Amino acid sequence: MASKKTKIFVLDTNVILHNYKAIYTFAEHDIVLPIVVLEELDNFKKGSNEINFHAREFTRELDKIAGEALFDKGVKLGEKLGKLFIETGKPFSEVMINSFMEKTPDHKILAITEYLKNKNKSRKVILVTKDINLRMKAKSIGLLAEDYKSDQVKNISGFYKETVELTGFSKEIIDELYSNYEGIEADKINFDKNLKGHTYFVLKNGTSSALAHYNPVTHKVHRVEKHKTYGIEPRNAEQTFALNALTNPEINLISLTGKAGTGKTLLALASALAQQKKYSQILLARPIVALGDKDLGFLPGDVNDKIGPYMQPLFDNLNVIKNQLGQNSSELAKIDEFLQKEKLVITPLAYIRGRSLSNVFFIVDEAQNLTPLEVKTIITRAGEGTKIVFTGDIQQIDSPYLDSKSNGIAYLTDRMKGQDLFAHVNMIKGERSALAELASDLL
Repeated sequence: MASKKTKIFVLDTNVILHNYKAIYTFAEHDIVLPIVVLEELDNFKKGSNEINFHAREFTRELDKIAGEALFDKGVKLGEKLGKLFIETGKPFSEVMINSFMEKTPDHKILAITEYLKNKNKSRKVILVTKDINLRMKAKSIGLLAEDYKSDQVKNISGFYKETVELTGFSKEIIDELYSNYEGIEADKINFDKNLKGHTYFVLKNGTSSALAHYNPVTHKVHRVEKHKTYGIEPRNAEQTFALNALTNPEINLISLTGKAGTGKTLLALASALAQQKKYSQILLARPIVALGDKDLGFLPGDVNDKIGPYMQPLFDNLNVIKNQLGQNSSELAKIDEFLQKEKLVITPLAYIRGRSLSNVFFIVDEAQNLTPLEVKTIITRAGEGTKIVFTGDIQQIDSPYLDSKSNGIAYLTDRMKGQDLFAHVNMIKGERSALAELASDLL
């Protein structure tokens, strides 16, 4: 293997299912795949879920670089990258036998990690797994173990921040924001910090205030006005900012974060309906996360019966909009027409894969349950004229191998901040009901 300074990383199956290109993210260090990982991946190849897609893609990737050297000398992964090895099963040591009597796949991975540690005394051997329990087991027998960190967000404090309030501005500046629809040059306002990307804030001077937006393209600050959109009226500053971003033609990529009941998906859907003439289709999708141990195949009925419970929250948001419209309103009739003609489509996210999305308003709900690679895959499907909105709550993650730092919407927001085509709004106040807000804060 390589020099003493480089490390050896042993990858668990869940790392590959999280990112099928993970073997290329460890710089000059060597990668070892236990043979049991390949066995487990083989069991995941069939199916339409994201993990099945990752299992198939990794198998294809491995086939490109396969050879007998994988089991002996290793195969170079690329320039400035380490080598990839496949390690066959190893006997359990006395420590392993005393600690773990059953020879489960996880324990076989530990046995191989221990073997590599004893064989490579001068190099660090580290097990990489997204399974917290397996990391604890490894450490209990003196092995180094860590989470897969290549796509983790280092600082997530920005996702919890409240709307920035800037004080001390003259009343004349605030009055000019109200009267000048073309906006004010940012230099004239004399901000204390350099603004990057689309930024929303509140300007205050005593009793006078204004909701404002900095446009990084024009370098101007505009007042953000409250507008009723397809029957939905913003109830707070963050909702007003979100609607501004959602209806801004210069912003093609948006992330809306916040706890349940803050109106993320509702506002995105209302703004899409209000702009339907600009787009050939409105797509509203969410990832299917199995309930407990019930996969789709175990649920009764045809495909529509199976996916119905997962998509119901999206239909609930549509019904809220319908209830805000008058019974005889033309907008209400249009919604039913959009659904019938499939101009408005509500679907599982897995059904979108492979499509080229041109001139589409695409809303991805529950994006905290996506991996960073899945988010990248979705965005790279965007063609001309497409706007993509990701909504999610990084405190309500259903996937066992994602957390607040490694989920897709956190990764997206961290990597895209400051870009001219991107905007992020963090929703603070729940507007669903007083009860829902209380439960979200206290329970």
